[in-house]
Amino acid sequence: MNEEPKEPARVGQGMDYGEQADVQQVHAAVQREKREPRVGAEPLSIWLIAIYGLAIFFGGAYLGRYSGNFSSGGLDPMGAPPPAKKAVAGPAGGEQAAELSPHDRGKKVFSANCQTCHQANGQGVPGQYPPLAGSEFTTGGSRRMGMIVLKGLQGPVKVKGQQYGTAVMQPWDKTLTDKQIADVMTYERSEWGNSASPLTPEQIAALRKELANHPESFTEHDILAAPDEDLSGGAPAGGAPAKPGEASKPGQPPKPHG
Repeated sequence: MNEEPKEPARVGQGMDYGEQADVQQVHAAVQREKREPRVGAEPLSIWLIAIYGLAIFFGGAYLGRYSGNFSSGGLDPMGAPPPAKKAVAGPAGGEQAAELSPHDRGKKVFSANCQTCHQANGQGVPGQYPPLAGSEFTTGGSRRMGMIVLKGLQGPVKVKGQQYGTAVMQPWDKTLTDKQIADVMTYERSEWGNSASPLTPEQIAALRKELANHPESFTEHDILAAPDEDLSGGAPAGGAPAKPGEASKPGQPPKPHG
């Protein structure tokens, strides 16, 4: 008779394969169970998240529509009137935006570039930087003054009878525009008791072109060799009128006296 083969005896303790499958199913079921929430880390309800999201959305939409760019009058539901602009009456009776005068613009240029040497009162520094108040170069013809401002001045120079041996005036032709130079010269020629004619950007542009081939700064001899006259082109409209009985300077058209 044929006998059935016997299974080999197990060595040591072990677990039946059927029992092992049951244990894995139990463990998987345990892992699927939700963990107990920790204090302070409880998950938010999905409904609460939805409510917060809707609140943020509608709040942003409301601010975007009614914020008025957060201006002082933008929150007025009826709409605030636009801010009034400063205006001045023009020659034809209309209104135009207020603008600084050449004198006021020139004062800004002077404060930023010239005041350190010539001082706010135009008196300069004794022995070093000559004064502009009452200077024959400031109150005389605008040609000599324009030459100094555009190309600079080096070497000794005598101003108002005083010698300034260390005077060095840097050229401004590559730093300031024609308008800035015209404005600052207009300011200096009408400040501190000075009463010389104003300048226009067109006059400075013409002088700049005339001096284009002169790369170096001028000396006192060069300045005094130039004619003591005003630059051609005339003074701008609205300039200081000549005093009664005073002849008009060269390059400046005569002005009627009232």
